[in-house]
Amino acid sequence: MDEKKFEVKGTYREKPDFWKPFTKVLTAPNPVQAKERILSVIGSKHRLARPYIKVETVSEVSGE
Repeated sequence: MDEKKFEVKGTYREKPDFWKPFTKVLTAPNPVQAKERILSVIGSKHRLARPYIKVETVSEVSGE
């Protein structure tokens, strides 16, 4: 399957009352997989459960 680049924007909980914004570009076959990968990467890196990661937009990056 053809891999495409996606830009994923959202926020994650850094402290109990603070949500930190993030923007990541990654490769995935479709937007659903891009969202799953970002949940996995951020959850693993920052030791967060999925309810503490909010994905706002997943958009395909053209070119490059």
